[in-house]
Amino acid sequence: MSDLRLEELSAKTIVAANTLTLKPGQEQYVAPVSHSIAEAYVNPTSAWPRVVLDGDEVVGFIMGQFDPDNDHEELRSCIWRINVSADAQGQGVGRFAVHSLATEARNRGFERLTVIYEPGDDGPESFFTHVGFEVIGETPYGEHLAALTIAPSPHDDEA
Repeated sequence: MSDLRLEELSAKTIVAANTLTLKPGQEQYVAPVSHSIAEAYVNPTSAWPRVVLDGDEVVGFIMGQFDPDNDHEELRSCIWRINVSADAQGQGVGRFAVHSLATEARNRGFERLTVIYEPGDDGPESFFTHVGFEVIGETPYGEHLAALTIAPSPHDDEA
């Protein structure tokens, strides 16, 4: 997995993104990519859908939202979805996707990135903790709200 890169979701990559397979038990924790595609179509100004490619193969999908005017502060810069192919899990694909989204958030002036997820044995909590998210709250539905503090760009002081 040394040739990882992000690309905008496109007609060329949409089918592969929509057919990413997860490990058994993970399906209950993440909505299908098709839901993200629909959301991105409905919210084109705030949605940020991207596929992760290893060479020419789609190995992951991430969708963020950047909405600085959102009434809910925790939804201004957040991860809506992240899916990594079962075969590519544990190889840095998810970390690459999250760090890429965090870089985009920083470039847009945000100081943190949030995610809401359901805790559980096969859920994503250990992944999010591993990449630096800390639980900062809980939704009324028992989901965890976690945040990743984004370090300012070294070039921010040069302005």
